[in-house]
Amino acid sequence: MAGTPVSFKVSDVARAIKGARKGNMEPGRVEIDPVTGRIVVIAAEKTSEPENAVDKWMKNHARSS
Repeated sequence: MAGTPVSFKVSDVARAIKGARKGNMEPGRVEIDPVTGRIVVIAAEKTSEPENAVDKWMKNHARSS
């Protein structure tokens, strides 16, 4: 496979990521098809820990400073 022309450049990937961020998307993963050069930016999954009883109580009873 050495010597085969590459169908994408690092600048192409950087441009795709920059465009995704400009569109208010946080990139989580980038997939590149080496044959066609197709670049796919996949959004990061937003994971949040479930609130426990103490967190719920603090949210409802915390004093504003």
